Amino acid sequence: MAAINENYLNLQGSYLFQTVARKVREFEAANPEAKLIKLGIGDVTQPIAPAVLEAMHKAVDEMGDAGTFRGYAPDLGYDFLRTAIVENEYKKRGIDIEADEIFVSDGAKSDCSNIQEIFAQNDLVAVCDPVYPVYVDSNVMAGRSGAFDPEKKLYSKLIYMPCTEANGFVPDFPETKPDLIYLCFPNNPTGVAITKDRLQAWVDYALKVGAVILYDAAYEAYISDDALPHSIYECSGAEYCAIEFRSFSKKAGFTGLRLGFTVISKKLKLHDKSVHALWARRHGTKYNGAPYIIQRAGEAVYSEEGAQQIQAQIATYMNNARYLKTSLHDAGYTVYGGENAPYIWLKTPDGLSSWDFFDLLLNKVGIVGTPGSGFGPNGEGFFRLTAFGTYENSVEAIRRIKTL
Repeated sequence: MAAINENYLNLQGSYLFQTVARKVREFEAANPEAKLIKLGIGDVTQPIAPAVLEAMHKAVDEMGDAGTFRGYAPDLGYDFLRTAIVENEYKKRGIDIEADEIFVSDGAKSDCSNIQEIFAQNDLVAVCDPVYPVYVDSNVMAGRSGAFDPEKKLYSKLIYMPCTEANGFVPDFPETKPDLIYLCFPNNPTGVAITKDRLQAWVDYALKVGAVILYDAAYEAYISDDALPHSIYECSGAEYCAIEFRSFSKKAGFTGLRLGFTVISKKLKLHDKSVHALWARRHGTKYNGAPYIIQRAGEAVYSEEGAQQIQAQIATYMNNARYLKTSLHDAGYTVYGGENAPYIWLKTPDGLSSWDFFDLLLNKVGIVGTPGSGFGPNGEGFFRLTAFGTYENSVEAIRRIKTL
């Protein structure tokens, strides 16, 4: 008789954003006239840039012509996109990455969760707390987490690295030596960025203990401080210990198109085995490649016109972030993030729990955010708002919050 993968039974409740969505649906059903302002899930709201649309239309026409029709895409990505990525994301920053070290996919979320498949099941995994839930849940599914402690709200075999006000929401090195280290900067959910010195220290640490850093740089396009690193490969030695994940979803508004990429240097080896080769094998076996039309859209992101249009979109979101952060601070809230990332991380008022504050905002003023405790125990007492809405909704959200 068939049996299920019992590791799935170790997952706790529903995925965070499914719970948020359920609560919102229930509220809307009971209050059909309510005009909700949704600043919870990190989904973009501005339409695809014109230069990208133009490239997609051209690619669609090519698919309707026998002379230019494309079938299966190369499973690792078309050369035209991998070359554009290397030239614009890495070479321009003086980083030595080659096109065949780029693996094109349908998004950073998929790669961040799938990457663990090529590592040993008994590898010890370190995650930040609070943390983007995918890093934890994918390793629970793989059987690396150990049992869940309902009182501590932690898994016994995972190494949790607290990110708190005391350490500026950037983790300290763990006491237990990890094998895999998930880092995300600029960070989701806290919106905090990491300095190059602190990131270099993490690279040095990983090289010392023989760990691999799984570096989620999905929000690097929102960095405004020129002193901050956009890529972990700006750090010396990172090519020997780090894997980087990038996303077109947040950079170019591709949440509905799905496109991302992972970077693995051929220099990264574990016990003389090439991690690059293993990921290429896994990628080629389980993935048939991102669609040609979408990869042409990705290429257009790096055109002169496309880059200007997308930078204008990012500026719009970051203008929202500045307004939200400044206004909340002026209203007496303790606020973090919002400077190099599109997320606002605020302390809940009056000692309210994260979910109590969620319910207060939803039921009293019709605003949807994300409770910090959904990202881990150290997220309790905090709340995440996104800047991906419109400026008008950002202004209205602040007006409503001030009525509480």
